[in-house]
Amino acid sequence: MSHLSHGASPQALARQRHWRPLAALLLLASVLGVAPHAHAQAGAPHPGGMGGHGMAMGGPHLDRMLDSVNATADQRAQIKQIMQAARTDLQAQHAAAQSLRSQNQTLFAQPTIDARAAESLRQLMVAQHDAATKRMLQARLDIANVLTPTQRQTLAARASQRQALMLRQRAERAALDKASP
Repeated sequence: MSHLSHGASPQALARQRHWRPLAALLLLASVLGVAPHAHAQAGAPHPGGMGGHGMAMGGPHLDRMLDSVNATADQRAQIKQIMQAARTDLQAQHAAAQSLRSQNQTLFAQPTIDARAAESLRQLMVAQHDAATKRMLQARLDIANVLTPTQRQTLAARASQRQALMLRQRAERAALDKASP
């Protein structure tokens, strides 16, 4: 399913397409705790692929990352299996989150807002988010156990380089946005 918005500017579409290849790198680099920090600092929207969780699972981007750390065939198979299991689990989490957002919209569309119901729904949303982030952490830990320390260091270095590039590109976009009328 595409996350591209109809009628979006070419710059917005390019930024959205930019996240797809990055999502797999973010997952593997986050094994070291570097990528979530980089993503938050970049002030970027959630990458697509897994309902905003930044977990694109597989494809040529994953293969390139595994190539960059010289992953063995056994490591590749294990990591792909971990990512597939996480994707399945997170798809259910995403559906639950969509349901809670729908309930939230319904609640706030009422003529009178029930503050207790709103707070109860907020707590459910926090619990759902907590469950999803726990599952993502488990996937990262499982992947970390498959990779060697050297491979994790290589991914951390790539994540740092990618963060620097993203921050530079963000600054360039901001400068262009300021300059345009």
